[in-house]
Amino acid sequence: MATTADFRNGMCIEYNGQLVTIVQFQHVKPGKGPAFVRTKLKNISTGRILENTFSSGVKVTEARVEHRPHQFLYKDDMGYHFMNSETFEQMSIQEQLVESPDLMREGQEVDLVYHVDSETPLMVNLPQFVVFEITYTEPGVRGDTSSTNSLKSATIDTGATIMVPLFIEQGERIKVDTKERSYVERAKE
Repeated sequence: MATTADFRNGMCIEYNGQLVTIVQFQHVKPGKGPAFVRTKLKNISTGRILENTFSSGVKVTEARVEHRPHQFLYKDDMGYHFMNSETFEQMSIQEQLVESPDLMREGQEVDLVYHVDSETPLMVNLPQFVVFEITYTEPGVRGDTSSTNSLKSATIDTGATIMVPLFIEQGERIKVDTKERSYVERAKE
């Protein structure tokens, strides 16, 4: 059992008979009344985000999960295929369990989150930052500098579209935050 004081982003708990992960939480201590924790929870089976408020100190059941390293192999009609990096066993996962599947490329290392009690895969987590090459973007206009806050769309080598600053050109390598699906910086070679 865990309490609201143990909450952290990515923590997996049982809520209303379902497994959910904590996407975001905030401890609130108002001037009047008891403290509480405002949370955003993601239902693992449906992918739906729900908001809930817990009273401070409430006990919740923490789900036992394991992060296991896997390598993404390929995608076909059966789903996404992964190989365990330790045992070399292969398995296929349905698309709804993969967070941002269009940001995965063949051979990429990912974490598969397993529910320990039932030995079932719950979700696929990509690394926080991944380097991609820009395959297409409109050319920048003279006078656009790095201090400009304007963005344009760019297609990366996996086919996904990311918003990038105006000064980024086709063929450049950029670092992308996979959780926010946003441009971070130019990749350092």
